Amino acid sequence: MQSNISLEENLQPQQNKVEKVPRNIGGWLILLAIGIVFWPFRMLYFAFIVYFPMLYDNSWKAHTIETSNAYLPSWGLFLFGEIIINLAIILASIYLVLLFFGKKSNFPKWYASISLFSVIFLLIDSYILTLIVPTALMFDVETIKELSKSLISLFIWTPYLFLSQRSKETFVN
Repeated sequence: MQSNISLEENLQPQQNKVEKVPRNIGGWLILLAIGIVFWPFRMLYFAFIVYFPMLYDNSWKAHTIETSNAYLPSWGLFLFGEIIINLAIILASIYLVLLFFGKKSNFPKWYASISLFSVIFLLIDSYILTLIVPTALMFDVETIKELSKSLISLFIWTPYLFLSQRSKETFVN
């Protein structure tokens, strides 16, 4: 008789398991999908228009060679660090696309982390630039524009991902 009870107990947890089926991406998530898909391309475009011209217009040499009148002691290290971090953000944003369309349950956490990191990076990057180039503005027009986009992403989409029922029902894998 006792063997029948243990057999029933072993079967119950398996019967109670219900697999969550993710909802289709829809509603406000369509807008988020568009932004997420374009994020890596926007970052690559930014890298091409900012970094590659420096290599061809001799500004890299002018700012990194000690004998140059335009020499900035930490410029090379600053740009190298900025390029590496931007490449990491590009790779992370590609991973984010995979998480999003895979409807992975850890997508909201990754999205929030990358959004927060982007805001912090923009602020630190702008501050360090003002230390290297004292005439540079910490909050120039381009920085304000990028910071605004990042803050909107952080303060609108992140709560939506964690609080909305649609998000909870979509990212379940």
